[in-house]
Amino acid sequence: MDANIEISRVAIVGTGLIGSSWAAYFLAHGLDVAATDPAPGAEDKVRQYVEAAWAALTKIGLAPGASTSRLRFTTDLKEAIAGADLVQENAPEREPVKIKLFAELDSILPPPAILASSTSGIPMSRIQSECKHPERCVTAHPFNPPHLIPLVEVVGGAKTSAQTIERAMRFYRAMGKRALHIRKEVPGHVANRLAAALYREVAYLIDQDVVSVADVDAAVCMGPGLRWALMGPNLIYHLGGGPGGIHHFFEHFSGGMTALWADLGSPELGPELQKKIVDGVLEEVDGRSIEELSQERDKLIMGLLELLSHRAKAEPVAASGHTADDS
Repeated sequence: MDANIEISRVAIVGTGLIGSSWAAYFLAHGLDVAATDPAPGAEDKVRQYVEAAWAALTKIGLAPGASTSRLRFTTDLKEAIAGADLVQENAPEREPVKIKLFAELDSILPPPAILASSTSGIPMSRIQSECKHPERCVTAHPFNPPHLIPLVEVVGGAKTSAQTIERAMRFYRAMGKRALHIRKEVPGHVANRLAAALYREVAYLIDQDVVSVADVDAAVCMGPGLRWALMGPNLIYHLGGGPGGIHHFFEHFSGGMTALWADLGSPELGPELQKKIVDGVLEEVDGRSIEELSQERDKLIMGLLELLSHRAKAEPVAASGHTADDS
């Protein structure tokens, strides 16, 4: 198979929430998907997830030929990945498990098929460490739920080839993802580190009784979160500088921001603080089920994506004019 041939057959290894969401997403984009998971009842669960997600994906827009009937399930790993152009691995987030699994995948499926991991933080350099063909292994970390959230972080390991990174970037972008090339391995990649930094201060403010759980959630989603959904913090601060832009912002606010950095907390997320947060979350939930909250989240995400799509259509160069090295 030529390394430049379009990826049309995908194998999903591990069909929990992330794997099932990936399966729905690839099916909606007109691909053939083979899924595998040794867990009892896995086939029923992935098919139920795909059917439940299909209405949202249909509203967003299906690719020609897209069909849930193109999903095939087997508990046989070798059978599942046979003939795949790309494997999307979603096994439990345990390093020894992923190392062993990637070595097995690598021994079964010949290059140039890509082996991609959805790992949220384990470096690909370690995952690929026992593979005979580590050059075709790459991290492609999505965000829950992958069938709705556009972002995917593409990270190469020490032995990942530049060609694999470029092919992965091209594939996920063709699938409608906002693929970012993370140029250096760091624990948690990028977006999870940003989320962890914010949540550290959230936990600190709750621990210090500065604010309630519900109110700190409101402070994020009704304040800066609204702006962050539209523009990243750098562009937001560029606007915050007025006519002088980011230069003016730094001239006038860098001192105050640095002082805030020095005052940020480092809480210990121990049993007492965890209970405080759990109690606050349950109060905020007010009896709503996980399913109800998930449906509400997905409906709001779809509405926001629809709004953002108008901007993307108005600015085609800004939306798609990136190369593998400029993200």
